Amino acid sequence: MALVVICGQPCSGKSTAASCLAEALQESESKTSITIIDESSLHLNRNQSYADMVAEKNLRGVLRSQVDRSLSRDSIIIVDSLNSIKGYRYELWCLARAAGTRYCVLHCDVEETSCRKWNQERREKSDSFYDDKIFEDLVRRFERPDSRNRWDSPLFELWPSRDGIEKSSSAIVDAVTYLTKKVDSKTRDVKVLQPTIATQSARLTEANSLYELDRATQEITNMIVEAQSRAIGGHLNGVSLGPGLPNLNISRPVSLPELRRLRRTFIKLTGQSSLSGPPPPSDADSAKRLFVDYLNREFGTS
Repeated sequence: MALVVICGQPCSGKSTAASCLAEALQESESKTSITIIDESSLHLNRNQSYADMVAEKNLRGVLRSQVDRSLSRDSIIIVDSLNSIKGYRYELWCLARAAGTRYCVLHCDVEETSCRKWNQERREKSDSFYDDKIFEDLVRRFERPDSRNRWDSPLFELWPSRDGIEKSSSAIVDAVTYLTKKVDSKTRDVKVLQPTIATQSARLTEANSLYELDRATQEITNMIVEAQSRAIGGHLNGVSLGPGLPNLNISRPVSLPELRRLRRTFIKLTGQSSLSGPPPPSDADSAKRLFVDYLNREFGTS
């Protein structure tokens, strides 16, 4: 899977480039689903979507949500929009990273005079065009991509006014090669973004996992408090927690607030580790053993 962000000035040939790229990808990857996400696919009017900052912000939110829903392991998503703000391209890059996919930017680099000419030609043909005021505002605020930025890399430059836009254009050929190249341990020129804990969603676990974890740790905490209350002077040589469970050795009095803090920390750590490892224990005995082992390490008696 992959996410391709096409950016450029208004009326710079982005939609044509997206169509050519999708066709070239379809020919090289017949089993891969190719999806183009743009304003027209969401039934949005260009001039209304860029009429003011509020409308433009809403447009970016709709596009971003559609990209987030569309990313999958058997599809290539092409975002055909202005994507003119570098902060927004960074947000799309974060979506690709969270999905663990490839990412690249295709920039249609066209002079402003050519963009104005093409916009006027669309107006004369009663095709989709930008109002003059909106067009000038979008041209002024366009932030060119820079390959030194991770959210703009790798960057493929396309020059429609000079070379035209064809499936055989060098930028499109290079993008197709990058997106379809097989990746193995020796591959160095293709980067597959890797999700982090901050971008991962917790794995689905059994419905009672968190309940069992909370209940089991609370039982252990109650048993320790009760055992300390029965001990002479509050000192324990060891607490037997039942068959199949390790003994808990405490060399000093442990207050209830400290036990509660350790319990909260254990539950938090268990939830974090489940993002990249096995899910939390779904039965009480397993949860109790893990919690006792954790306490023994904290008390320095393991």
